[in-house]
Amino acid sequence: MEIRSKRHPILDYVLIIIGTTILAISINMFFDPLEMVTGGVTGLAIIIKSVTEGFVDGGIPIYITNMVINIPLFIIAFLLKGRHFGARSLFATFYLSFALFYTGGLQPLTFDVLLGGIFGGLLAGIGLGLVFSAFSTTGGTDLAASIIQHFAKHISVAQIMLFLDALIILLGLYLFGPEKTMYAIISIYISVKVIDGILEGLHFSKAAFIISDFSEAISEQLMINLDRGVTGLHGEGKYTHNKKELLLCVVSKREIVKLKEIVRDIDKNAFVIVADVREVVGEGFVEYEVSKNEAIK
Repeated sequence: MEIRSKRHPILDYVLIIIGTTILAISINMFFDPLEMVTGGVTGLAIIIKSVTEGFVDGGIPIYITNMVINIPLFIIAFLLKGRHFGARSLFATFYLSFALFYTGGLQPLTFDVLLGGIFGGLLAGIGLGLVFSAFSTTGGTDLAASIIQHFAKHISVAQIMLFLDALIILLGLYLFGPEKTMYAIISIYISVKVIDGILEGLHFSKAAFIISDFSEAISEQLMINLDRGVTGLHGEGKYTHNKKELLLCVVSKREIVKLKEIVRDIDKNAFVIVADVREVVGEGFVEYEVSKNEAIK
């Protein structure tokens, strides 16, 4: 049995369109007017636009730079890795350039660097999160890193991406100063957190590990009062070598308080560990989707 996506493939492209549009809005309304370089090809495009303002009226537009840099990267990636390499990413990259073009006339909402960094990072995180959730990327440094890694297999793609983005941010530091760079780093942090929330889910659960001499009574009350399953794991105290039963129970965030109250009422000396759980699949949480053929079996 496998977890199947209920989403139609066309919806992935809808998510890419929405995500790249939101990302383009964050760039045109916050990052570009405030000269905040958050890495990536779009960050490099902001730098190029600023540097070329003396030669071209308004500087070279961001959408042109994004297209000019990504086209040769995709050609190289196609030659190295074959036709299977990222049709969705190709679509996302070109649509991002288009979105940067048609949102280019939007006016900045604020010239406060802190507010711009916070809300720009929020929008960028939402946009990228939607794109990534559609199993796509927007090209740029991750595409360049994949090409470099093809020739330097001892270095991971993530390490190369970090190096490339750091170079772009340092270039922004040189051109726009340390203050805007520090705000850009805050914006990057916000974006990463938002992306994680979209990809991993915002409805976190809690896992409780309970060690008690009254494990039977505790497990019984948890199953009755919370209607949650409890798993007993056999353990041993390495100092005393006493055998113990470790109870594992996964509950929702709102149920964790009740769980601790149940344990406290039965055994005030119980040892309880509570940990965050990013995703739970199974009965009582996110259900598996079973196909009709599997159901017949």
